[in-house]
Amino acid sequence: MFRQVLQYSACNFYKHLVSKIGTNNSGLTNSVRHTSFFNKLSADEIWRGVTSVSNAGKKRGRGKGSGKKIAKDLNRGQTIGVGTKGFLWPGLNAPIVRGKALTQHESLPEKVDRNINQIRDQMSSYRMMKLSPIDRGWSGAKMPGRSIGPPDAIGEENFDNFDTRVLENKIVFIMKGNMGRKRRYSVLSVTGNGQGLAGFAVAKAPEVRTALRKSKNRAAQKVMKINLCDGHTVFHDFSSAFGQTRIFVERKPEGYGLVCHRAIQTICKVIGIQNLHARIEGSTNLQHIVKAFFLGLLQQKTHEKIAGEKQLLVVEFRNETGLQPRIIAKPDYCRTPNEIERNEILDYTQYVLGDKIILNKKKFPPFYVNTKGYELYKRRAEQVRNQVKLRINMHAFNNGLQYFE
Repeated sequence: MFRQVLQYSACNFYKHLVSKIGTNNSGLTNSVRHTSFFNKLSADEIWRGVTSVSNAGKKRGRGKGSGKKIAKDLNRGQTIGVGTKGFLWPGLNAPIVRGKALTQHESLPEKVDRNINQIRDQMSSYRMMKLSPIDRGWSGAKMPGRSIGPPDAIGEENFDNFDTRVLENKIVFIMKGNMGRKRRYSVLSVTGNGQGLAGFAVAKAPEVRTALRKSKNRAAQKVMKINLCDGHTVFHDFSSAFGQTRIFVERKPEGYGLVCHRAIQTICKVIGIQNLHARIEGSTNLQHIVKAFFLGLLQQKTHEKIAGEKQLLVVEFRNETGLQPRIIAKPDYCRTPNEIERNEILDYTQYVLGDKIILNKKKFPPFYVNTKGYELYKRRAEQVRNQVKLRINMHAFNNGLQYFE
């Protein structure tokens, strides 16, 4: 009985459907769904769904090489209505209304090189922006040596006159029990105002921008005061070490410049040191170089402190003043010659180096000294050995060059 009722109802439904189709004269139809994720989502979202990794997989370091599109963008460099035969399409490559009149679809004069020039202009915009020489680092566009600006303000304290330089930017890994190898960025930076205030710090973060910002702000919290002699150099020669790195620093007069490792040169510019010579022995680990150099700067003694310790006058001789003695520091009480011990060290450089002397290795003559060509070179150079000095003296004292017969 129940099966007969179902068959009767289905038969009536079929007759009703046929009658409706007959009245509309449209034939049999099939319902089709015209929407799917292909036309709902963008191309980037579809590619992300194909190449992405779950959050658990990302934490465990999976899918490092994924995320790259396999297909190429065939529309790159193409513009609607631009080609060998150009067209104006209102609403696409031309405005719909110009003034008070509607823009009509029309063809442009034929130009063969229009498409080539357009593609060249489009492709040129994808090139990396070239940095100016001032903004470059030690190696082109890489981060070490580049400036990242002043640190962020801390409360009411601002760092407007400070400049921060990146010394090291590298990728480090740490092994986690549940996440595996975890990658982070380690940044070593130094900040200073160019007038004796400077600090450095190391910071790590999963992102480069975060590591740069953390290192910059952390260096601002560790600012140290470094005394400068005459505002351009150190007070005396010194040597300092950290780990397997040892640095020998020599004080130089004005105009000498910075002849040292590039990391030390960057630190000196940030601090305000303009004339210096430094030599590194042992390991060239950047973090050890920075720590050893800052230790030497903090341990140097001022002229007044040296005069107080020795109870003697500190006298300076300079070549630019004709080696005329000049007193640069006086103690409260100066000892007499009778009070000075016989074997007491009075050499300024040896005293500040801790009774040590810098070993200057003997320079061996080059291999071409005993050759015939070098002997001919010396004979020819003998004729003009004082020519440069003579020309300078004539310009200085005789108002120009003079010739004598």
